[in-house]
Formats: sequence, C-alpha cells, structure tokens
Amino acid sequence: MKQNKKKISKRKVGTAVLILIILIILACFTYSMIQLLIEPTEIFIVENGYIYEEEQATGYVIRDERIISGENYQNGIITIKNEGEKVAKGSSVFRYCSQDEEKLEGKISELDKEIQEAINGQNLNIYSTDIQLLDKQIEEKLLLIQKTNSIEEISLYKSDIAAYMIKKSKIAGELSPAGSYISKLIKERSELENQLNSGQEYIKATSSGIVSYKIDGYEEMLSTNNLEDITKEKLENIKIKTGQLISKSTEQGKIVNNFYCYIAVVLSSDNALNASVGDIVKLRLGNNSEISAEIIKISEFNNGETVMFFKITKGVEYLINYRKISVNIVWWSASGLKVPNSAIVSENEKDYVIRNRIGYTDKILVKIKNKNKNYSIITNYTTQELRDLGYTTEDINGMKNVNLHDEIMLKP
Repeated sequence: MKQNKKKISKRKVGTAVLILIILIILACFTYSMIQLLIEPTEIFIVENGYIYEEEQATGYVIRDERIISGENYQNGIITIKNEGEKVAKGSSVFRYCSQDEEKLEGKISELDKEIQEAINGQNLNIYSTDIQLLDKQIEEKLLLIQKTNSIEEISLYKSDIAAYMIKKSKIAGELSPAGSYISKLIKERSELENQLNSGQEYIKATSSGIVSYKIDGYEEMLSTNNLEDITKEKLENIKIKTGQLISKSTEQGKIVNNFYCYIAVVLSSDNALNASVGDIVKLRLGNNSEISAEIIKISEFNNGETVMFFKITKGVEYLINYRKISVNIVWWSASGLKVPNSAIVSENEKDYVIRNRIGYTDKILVKIKNKNKNYSIITNYTTQELRDLGYTTEDINGMKNVNLHDEIMLKP
C-alpha cells in the first residue's frame, strides 16, 4: 500500500511539473503574441540603392574676370561681341558712341541722298569701268550682310559700302557738269564722317575668354587672385540677394575665363570639419545640375566656422549670371545593397543583419560601406577579409551571404 501511495504521489508531482511547464510555455507564447501585436516584426526587401550626405549653403561665385572700359562711357555703348560670345585677345568687344552720334548719322544719310539725287539729275550714262567695279563690290558686300549675324562683320561691311559709295560719287562728279556741287557735298560728308569716327572709342579684349556685360561691382573684391583676403565678414556684407540675376551695364564690359571659377561657402558642419584640401565633392546648383568640385582652400576655423573654396570647371557660363547662389554640397555618395539602419545589429564591433527565409532566420555578417541618418550601403566580406578578421576556413565555409531581394528583419 505504501508503495502505491508513493507511486501516486510521484505521478501527482510529475503532473504538476508538466502543468507548470505548459503554463510557462503558454505564458511565453502569450507574451510573444502580445509583443507582436504591439510591435509586429517588420520585413525589408534588400534592393540596390543610392545614398548620399549633403548640406545646403549660400555660395559666392568667384571668377577670373577683367573689366574693360574706356573714356567715353557717358555716351553709351554699341556691342560688337554679344553676351556669352567667345573672344580672342585683342578683338574689339564694343565701342562707345560719339557725342551726337545719332544726329551726325542722320546728316550723313541726308547727304548721301543729295549726292545720289545730284548724280541722277545729270541724266548721264556713265560707263566708267571703275564705277562698274565699285557697283559690283557694293553688291558683294550687300550679299555678305544678308548671310551673317555678326554685328562686327555687318559693321565692317557697311563701312566698306560707304567707302565704295564715296569713290563712286567722286568719279561720277568728275564726269558730270555738276561736278563742283557734288564735290562740295562729298567734302561735307567726309567732314561729318571724320567727326563721327573721331568720337568713337573701340574697346578691345585684354585676354581671351567669354564676353559679359553683367557688372555688379564685386569683380575686384571676389577675384581668384585674392582668396586670402576673402573672409566670412566680407562675404556676408555683399548686398545681393541669393539667386539675383546680375544686371547688364551700359558703360562697361568684362572678359571672363570660361575654363573655371570658384565658389566660396561659410560652413560649420562636421563634414566641413573633417574635409581636406584636394577632396572631390559634388555641387548641386540652382539649375539642378550636379557637377564635380575640388576643395582648393579651407580657411582656419573661427568660432566653429570656416570659409571653404570649391573649384569647378563645368557650369561656368551659367554662373556668369549670378554672384550669390544657393548650393547643395554632396559630401559623399554610395550605391549598392541598401538597407535601413534599423536592420543593422552591432555586436563586438561587427555588424550583422537577420535574414528571414520561410520562417528560418540567419544572422549574417556584413560590411557597411557608407551610411547616413536613415540607410546603409552594405556588402559581404571577401574570403581574404574574413581571414584577416581571424576567422578559420571552417568558420568561413559555414557563413552565409546577404543577396539582392533577401528579406531581412527590421529592429530584430
């Protein structure tokens, strides 16, 4: 009987233990289900992506540019080379008008009509070989004017035509009874033309480059030759709105080096603090173009800020229109397998992701190439890199890789 009682007692204890284990399992399962309902496990599909780190700043355009001007600026200018047109050193860019130029040109035009009327009024049939040659030359110049859009060429052809007309008039005057009257008109015309030409001042390019008439008065202060003198205070005292177009001048022009320019920015970020001269970054300009830029100078940090100078060789023509712009500095960019930072598990200075395949999970060692606030670009370690980390051949053979379209767990 005692043995039976002992057996019954053991059964009761075993049953109680079993019930306790079942209750613990149920409690754990219930807790897990509650946690899943509160914060369900999220899955992310690994895809190829692109991430970058950028910073917005105000940029000040610094150019290699030279003002060209003359003495007669008060009379206004006549452009010979258009805005943005390339020019060689020594070429005429524009000219200043003579005093009373419009009035003088009007008188010359009237005299041309009088001379022609005086010749026609003689009713002479003049078959001079010289006149026929001049008529042919005038026709050739008129045809050339119709075929060109160059203001400089048109001006030159018109000057040639005027010279041919004078020669023709002189010859016709000598062969007509009214020669003395025609000669008097020609002389008067020559005097007016000399007066007109003497007041015209032609301004030539002092170097090769691009012609611009957009003058803002900061050409000397913001020059590629005096970067040492450009400070934060000087930049912030520039009285130009960000993105404001530079107005055209009616008194001066300038020649701009179209091969490069600089952009100066005032920065205080960690990226700026860690940057070095010679680094290559990307700049995103107002026209949405993204261009490469080299850091050529970093001023000493003062109160946590520095003036940084970037050199660009593309987009120079676009920036001629501006002095102060909004610019995005893309410090770095990377592409590859893109995953959220919340999927990265860090242990013992190594990084992992948890891959889920049909309910089975694997903890996979990964290498982070780059990361920003939200995402990382990851890659798998090479065999040699794993050996360098101290893993054995057996360890390496048992490791798995993360691949495109794998499912990984967020906040694992």
